Amino acid sequence: MSENIQKEGVAGKGLTRVVIAEMLAKNFERLPDIDQKIFIYGPMYLGGNAGLAGLVANSLYRRALNVKQAAVTSNLPMAVLPFLTTFALYSAAVSTPLLSGDLNCPSCALLRGALVGVVGGGLYPMLLALPVNFGLASRYSTSPMPEKGNVLRHCVDISRPVMRRMRAVLVLQAFFGTYLSSRNFETYTKLAQITFSSSGEELEDPNVL
Repeated sequence: MSENIQKEGVAGKGLTRVVIAEMLAKNFERLPDIDQKIFIYGPMYLGGNAGLAGLVANSLYRRALNVKQAAVTSNLPMAVLPFLTTFALYSAAVSTPLLSGDLNCPSCALLRGALVGVVGGGLYPMLLALPVNFGLASRYSTSPMPEKGNVLRHCVDISRPVMRRMRAVLVLQAFFGTYLSSRNFETYTKLAQITFSSSGEELEDPNVL
């Protein structure tokens, strides 16, 4: 009797989001070990790639502006900030909505993962590296500075070759973000089957004999 009421509540959206999130979190440990690890540590790898992209973008802008000073000072934030930003964006856009049952569209999950990879792991590091190295170039006079009315145009001219070289990084970040979100959605599908199936039996890890 109680099982029938629970099924009807799920089908009719009678359960609140809080209750659904608690049910999903309660059964998360029943997932195969590989699915748990990808879900937990996957965003960290995506953030790590963003940190590497930040170092690459910083290096390209330093070469474009002939900046040789303050290497550690400029590289440290370029590695840490993209990592933290990408990790937070992915958690907010994909991981948390999946665990709370708010993201039930596979195409939406893939799109969000790709956007997080491109924006957080590609565009953001470039936008962050430009003002940092522009300020260093102005401070140490390593490159001719434009007049006040031509600052924006000068930044665009400097960024064009950097953007061309960063295209491969953007494609890789989009691919990795899409792949990670697809795996996470598969994990969510398994978790939903465990949580709301009539049997509630734990899925077996295919890698375990």
